[in-house]
Amino acid sequence: MRCRRCKDKAVIYIERHNAAFCENCFLHYYYNQVDKNIKREKMFKKGEKILVVVSGGKDSMALWDVLNKNGYDVTAMYINLGIGDYSNRSQEIVENYAEERKLPLIIKNIKKEYGLEIGKISKKLKRSPCSICGTIKRYLFNKVALDGGFTTVATGHNLDDEAATLLGNTLNWQEGYLARQAPVLPSTHPKLVKKVKPLFTLTERENLSYILFNGIKFIHDECPHAVGASSILYKEVLNKLEEKSPGTKQRFLINFLEKGRKHFQDVREELDLKECKICGQVTTTEICSFCRLVEISHS
Repeated sequence: MRCRRCKDKAVIYIERHNAAFCENCFLHYYYNQVDKNIKREKMFKKGEKILVVVSGGKDSMALWDVLNKNGYDVTAMYINLGIGDYSNRSQEIVENYAEERKLPLIIKNIKKEYGLEIGKISKKLKRSPCSICGTIKRYLFNKVALDGGFTTVATGHNLDDEAATLLGNTLNWQEGYLARQAPVLPSTHPKLVKKVKPLFTLTERENLSYILFNGIKFIHDECPHAVGASSILYKEVLNKLEEKSPGTKQRFLINFLEKGRKHFQDVREELDLKECKICGQVTTTEICSFCRLVEISHS
């Protein structure tokens, strides 16, 4: 098989595009895809301060690397969620990457800084660890970005993630979530920072290939709390559809964004946003969810 671009020997075939690439041309394709997404969706511009959230996994590590190589002003943030050896190994990977390349990195440790332990809180509230984790991450994404003067928070959500989320929201008819699903979540309050997903048209496999071709280390394991998550089932279903009809995931997501999402804007909630009495961050209640978690964990 020959490379579509240079006709040299191909090393990767992207079935949904019916395109094979050699290593160099794949990287050219990848850089262009990311830059096109950023410009087309008006995510951010050169010179803006961007906070990239990294977990040590292939997707966020790929995003961190490609944004730096494409010349954006990027600082990374890693949140140690105290998930045993998994969190410690992930942090080590992130720290080593930053140190080797002399890149700015912010580390937040929820146990050391806030006294939070996800496992204990989960049992106390009888909520899933993923739900607790999501609350903590959303809070810190915004707080660190706001405090640091960043215009935008960028995450490594990929095409597989976004298509699986869309499938779940559609199956459960989550109209509010369908109204908000997009590669850009704009700021709706002076204390809310814009959030973007520059990899939303690239698959997990493409992100993995990018990481491997660039020799970037990453944590191979999934988060222990992710076992049994609905999103994994949705990804498996979409993978089967993709095998039979390449391009299904991309068509499903892009067609929704271009043709379907606008029909849900009428059901979009108009939230009464206020500032938390304890920390000052944006919330819909007197005390934000994060501060309530801190209070519960210390009670």
